[in-house]
Amino acid sequence: MTRPVATAGFGPAHHGAGSAATDELSSRTDDQVLAARAQSCFAGRPRLDQSPEAAPVSHSNRPSLFSAKENSMKSLSTRVTGWNRPMLTLAAVMVVMAAASAVGLVFDQRELLGAPIWLKPFKFAISIAIYSVTWSWLFSLLRAPVRLARNTSTVIVLMMYVEYALIVAQVVRGRASHFNFTSAFDGLVYSIMGVCTAALWTGTLVLTILVLRAPIADAATRSALRLGSVISLIGIGLGALMVVPTPGQLDAMENGTSTGVIGAHSVGIDDSLSNAMPILGWNTAGGDLRIPHFVGMHALQVLPVVALVLSLLGSAVPLLRSPAVRARLVSTAAAGYLGLTLVVAWQAERGQALVHPDALTLSVVGVLVLGVALGCVVSVLRPAGPKADAAQAPRPSHTHQ
Repeated sequence: MTRPVATAGFGPAHHGAGSAATDELSSRTDDQVLAARAQSCFAGRPRLDQSPEAAPVSHSNRPSLFSAKENSMKSLSTRVTGWNRPMLTLAAVMVVMAAASAVGLVFDQRELLGAPIWLKPFKFAISIAIYSVTWSWLFSLLRAPVRLARNTSTVIVLMMYVEYALIVAQVVRGRASHFNFTSAFDGLVYSIMGVCTAALWTGTLVLTILVLRAPIADAATRSALRLGSVISLIGIGLGALMVVPTPGQLDAMENGTSTGVIGAHSVGIDDSLSNAMPILGWNTAGGDLRIPHFVGMHALQVLPVVALVLSLLGSAVPLLRSPAVRARLVSTAAAGYLGLTLVVAWQAERGQALVHPDALTLSVVGVLVLGVALGCVVSVLRPAGPKADAAQAPRPSHTHQ
């Protein structure tokens, strides 16, 4: 059977069957109207000779005879009922834990490495909630294999529950959760967290591949989700830079004077947050590998927002009404975002604080900004006729049952 194209996107909405049925009914007799209404009421129900899998999905028993406005809303995002529920549940739990961590920040005055001890659970809860909501929505756009996507999402959810529970447990104990091998138990906790992180990355890789195969109708949204998921995967992978022992730690292990701390998020200085940015906690006195990890990971939220903004501007700016133009602009933004992720990673590896860039870093950033600006100009001015727009549409794919 033919696999349907996902209509979720930020492009112009198409009127659905509801408005067409309404127009048709206006020219019929009363008897025909009643017959058509009865037929539309049962249109979404499976026939007796039709399997549940092959039957059209219907989330409501109402006739699809009402306004086209309801149908146009479906083009902005698929219904929440198609989202991944375990991911949504995890996001809800993380919202509660973020609130609980905020309470801990107020009433628990303990510090760890110069930072409030509840700051890490607070930041992790927010990050996991954003990740879960995003992928829960993306799950609704996947067409096949759905079982693989569902099982992969379940594994990811379980791994994040375990990792976050260990982080909170270490906070209660007053111990560091990351890079901590000072005792056998602490080393076991960190090792389990490492397994959870590896499973999370692998599961995200599987879901990213499925997103790359998803037939999303709007060209700009398709580019935003595909490129955003790839860059996000790279950003998550950049976290592996933090588990590598520092030169000082390697020397200490060779000399037998190791403190049991292996790995660090800071470069050029110790993991002391005495000179840290508020809330984010990034070092301002040296390189910090958490920055490229954070920037890259959130490409999956930034690029869809870019596509949405371009779609909204398209109603007022004629140059942005072409799907091909918007898709090229999103691709340009993705290239710039990937470049930014690599630049901040390079800056951190050089032991340079984000807020204190040197002339070389500023020069590279300037070249990146100039390249993105030039790409935007070319994307807008490049001719985009019907053939160019048609080239942006996904090719229909076929699956056989």
